[in-house]
Amino acid sequence: MYIERITQIDESIVDAFKKLMPQLTGRDEYPSYDELNKVIESDNVHLCLAYDENKRVIGTVTVVFVTIPTGEKAWIEDVIVDKDERGKGLGTALIWHALQIARDKGVTKIDLTSHPSRIAANKLYQKLGFEKRESNVYRFNPDK
Repeated sequence: MYIERITQIDESIVDAFKKLMPQLTGRDEYPSYDELNKVIESDNVHLCLAYDENKRVIGTVTVVFVTIPTGEKAWIEDVIVDKDERGKGLGTALIWHALQIARDKGVTKIDLTSHPSRIAANKLYQKLGFEKRESNVYRFNPDK
């Protein structure tokens, strides 16, 4: 297994997200070629894929960097381990990979969010040293 940052999008990557995203969201929605291309064009986003020994995509993690008045921080987003690969340590490997990317940029504040229903994922994050914060997360939908 190996993990690498994606710097070019092709249809095989779109197909991988077509399979992985519903496993995270529960919806049959996934990013298009153009949307994925827009993601990787940003210097502040590291989109990484995990591959098995047959070069099949088995997971993904995204690290987003933002500089604000309180300093630079990183967000770990869209951690997905293919359902057929769970329980083999891939989630841990993806998180450690994301943390190393953030450390390499000198970031000391690293956050992630996870829906409470994702029990195994939440346990993993706490086991790896993430602390649950007392904070509210709000989202505004301008289309409503």
